[in-house]
Amino acid sequence: MASQSLIVHATCVAVAGKGVLITGPSGSGKSGLALQLIAFGGQLVADDRTVLQVRAGHLIASAPPAIEGMIEARGLGILPLAHLRDVQLACCIDMSREEMARLPEPQSTTLLDIVLPTFKKVNAPHFPAAVHAYLMANQFEAR
Repeated sequence: MASQSLIVHATCVAVAGKGVLITGPSGSGKSGLALQLIAFGGQLVADDRTVLQVRAGHLIASAPPAIEGMIEARGLGILPLAHLRDVQLACCIDMSREEMARLPEPQSTTLLDIVLPTFKKVNAPHFPAAVHAYLMANQFEAR
């Protein structure tokens, strides 16, 4: 059986070996959130375009070869960074929608028939730290 794959307009960072797929339109803060997660010790996987593949029932993210190891830092330009080639996705952050609830109801996104827990962006200084803590807490299963 051929491997399913898809290229999405998204950025991906790995924290503790778990990937977060950051989606949203241009200018929504995908790369900014990624840079903050990298500053907390995360690793770049892909910026702006991410290749998704299903392998052994898991959703795996990687960068297209042409942009591997590069991230856009608004106001500075394209920066080369150390990166991971592949990571299993643990969750998705939708930067196109803002979360207003203090304790939101669980949400999910389905990509290539794989369901990922999904969070809306939070316009608060703690948001990148909260995403980092979520990934560090080994919450790999859907909520």
